[in-house]
Amino acid sequence: MAVYVVKPSDSIYAISKAFGVTPERIAADNGLDNPTQLVVGQALIINPGQRVYLVKQGDTVSSVSKQYGVSQSQIMQANPQISANGVLTAGQTIMIPAAPVNKLGTIEVNGYVFPTSDMQVVKNSINSLTYLSIFSYEVRPDGSLNSIDDDKWITLARSSKVAPIMVITNIREGSKFNSDIGHSILTDKTAQANLITNVTNTLKAKNYYGLNIDFEYLYQYDKQSYNDFIQTITNSMHNLGYKIFTALAPKLSAAQSGLLYEAHDYAFHGKTVDRVILMTYEWGYLAGPPQAVAPLDQVRKVLDYAVTVIPRDKILMGVPNYGYDWALPYKKGTLAKTFSNVEAVNRANSNHADIKYDPVAASPYYTYYDSNKVQHIVWFEDVRSIREKLLLVNEYGLAGISYWTAERPFPQNYIILNSMYNIAKVI
Repeated sequence: MAVYVVKPSDSIYAISKAFGVTPERIAADNGLDNPTQLVVGQALIINPGQRVYLVKQGDTVSSVSKQYGVSQSQIMQANPQISANGVLTAGQTIMIPAAPVNKLGTIEVNGYVFPTSDMQVVKNSINSLTYLSIFSYEVRPDGSLNSIDDDKWITLARSSKVAPIMVITNIREGSKFNSDIGHSILTDKTAQANLITNVTNTLKAKNYYGLNIDFEYLYQYDKQSYNDFIQTITNSMHNLGYKIFTALAPKLSAAQSGLLYEAHDYAFHGKTVDRVILMTYEWGYLAGPPQAVAPLDQVRKVLDYAVTVIPRDKILMGVPNYGYDWALPYKKGTLAKTFSNVEAVNRANSNHADIKYDPVAASPYYTYYDSNKVQHIVWFEDVRSIREKLLLVNEYGLAGISYWTAERPFPQNYIILNSMYNIAKVI
């Protein structure tokens, strides 16, 4: 597995020849809509598998094995036409088997989808998941739930040996996260009992594996009430055999202020629930000033704190699967445009922009001018930034990762994921 950064005058044909991989394979692995149009600075994943090699003068089985990192016996087994003495002839074509992969271990992978997500896109990644979290059942102040079209997703998950996870949120229907809905559920015992009953009935009727509680923007004075609710619902769900996940904002300390953070008690969730999803993204966000969505240095700071109060083997680190495009100069109140990481590269191509890479944030970005001569900046993810994030899982000894979301195409991501780790299965 190699990562190649495109240089001026490169072509997919020249790159394919250099690595012994077909242009079609490179295009498919990198989601290239138009393989003839590469972008300077674009990171390509080269996933050779079995390769064809044209023997040069002086080559031996030993020298070729060292060059490609495979054993001499593997080369001999893949090429029965080679004589027993291992003599190679210049101009001879031989097959180089895929190099053995030394993976870092086995991790859990969660992916969020929406009821309206593209089924084919999710099918392309489903085998790389442990859990599929279907977003979301919205909680009403009286403890009732809205209904969502989740049957097809549960069927897909279970048929792929992926555990379907029910998600509940304090989102007001047709709107956004709502602090007052959270307060109603956390302080009204009747509403809370209704919610637990409705969740239980849904889990059973739909054949879910577990529950993911994503309550955000809770009032600071509801922190203890949220802890009490988490304890109550976790006890109830554990008695029925269900696993409990919670999603928490990316905090740097227990004392961090702000509506997004204060009611999220890392230590309490860590000792109570089965998995804690850290939402380690949205430093660069839809309505905010431009910057990397999940800068590596900031993600590290969250993990540095989190592992001091949450068991490492309970943490799923959030990974973004999208990019943002901001108009410059940034004006407060304006919104960025969101799109897939594949589309981010396509936009760089259509706007004749070279892609750069920020080594501190470990994230790619580029700037361009649109037809109205307005400058833009785009931050997104590529195989380099994903690899750096995946290395953190091994470095910190985490349970795994959680993609927000699995609904956008990003073939590079799943190739590098599976090259580095085995994916755990729980059903």
